[in-house]
Amino acid sequence: MRRLLAILLLATAMFAAQGAAPKWEEVNTPPVELTADTNADNESSGHTVVKNGYVYIYTSEPVTVKIFTILGQLISTEKVTPGTHRLKINTRGIYILKLGSMTRRITI
Repeated sequence: MRRLLAILLLATAMFAAQGAAPKWEEVNTPPVELTADTNADNESSGHTVVKNGYVYIYTSEPVTVKIFTILGQLISTEKVTPGTHRLKINTRGIYILKLGSMTRRITI
């Protein structure tokens, strides 16, 4: 009985943790740096900027975006539509951003 209760509790905690994953949100006004060619990557899949704890991305086509910790743990994965999106990352550190075929190191 105790094992069953422990398994049920563990499964509930896992489902709750999945719901707490950060989500990309679409924004209407990108940071100025996102539209400037000097600070943006010249990749067809998109551009990225880190500002005030947010990761901003711009893409002209639907792409899958993945954020990993420097140790390789997946933080967020989501398919985003064309446009500007942002993700709030609360913990400072070094992350790996995979935006379509582009891979980039970002520092919060």
